Amino acid sequence: MYKPDNESLINRGVLVLNQTYEPLLICDVKRAVVLLIEQKASMVKTVDHKMLHSVSEAFPVPTVIRIHKYIRLQNWHVVLNKANIFRRDNHTCQYCGARNVPLTIDHIIPKVLGGKDTWYNLVTACIKCNNKKGNRRLEDTGMALQASPKKLHKIHTLQRFAGAPLDEWRPYLFLD
Repeated sequence: MYKPDNESLINRGVLVLNQTYEPLLICDVKRAVVLLIEQKASMVKTVDHKMLHSVSEAFPVPTVIRIHKYIRLQNWHVVLNKANIFRRDNHTCQYCGARNVPLTIDHIIPKVLGGKDTWYNLVTACIKCNNKKGNRRLEDTGMALQASPKKLHKIHTLQRFAGAPLDEWRPYLFLD
C-alpha cells in the first residue's frame, strides 16, 4: 500500500515547551502546526529539509515548539500504578537485576507490617526474589535494593515516553 511521505511526517512527535522552555508534553505535527498557525506557539527546531505542503503554502516540519503564554501546571503528577512502577525501574528486578523475566510489584515494607502503596515503598521484583523476601522486611532477609525508589517527576515521564528521543529534544529533556 502506498503511503505518502507527508502522512508519516504528520504523525511524528513534537516536543512542546512552556514559555520558560520547560517541557510540557509531546504532541503530533498536525497539532503543532495548528498552534503555529494560530500564533499560540513559535518554532524552536525543525526537521531538516522537510516541508508540509498545503494548496497555497509550505510549512517546515516542527520537532520542538514553544508556547507563547506561560501555562501553569498545578498538581501535575504521575499516577502511581503498576505500569509506571515498571517504567521507573526500567523493567528490572530491583533486588537481583534480572531482566526479561516475569516481574511483579513488591512492597519493601510489607502491607501486613504497615507498608503503604507509595512511590517509596513499591519496587519491581522478579517472582523468585519476591517469593524469597515474602512478608518480611529487607533487614530480615539479607537482601538489598539496587537503587532507592523515587517518585516520578514530569521530566522523567517525558524522557521515558519519548523512548529514544530525537537529538533535538535531548537538551530540553535534560538528557545531555
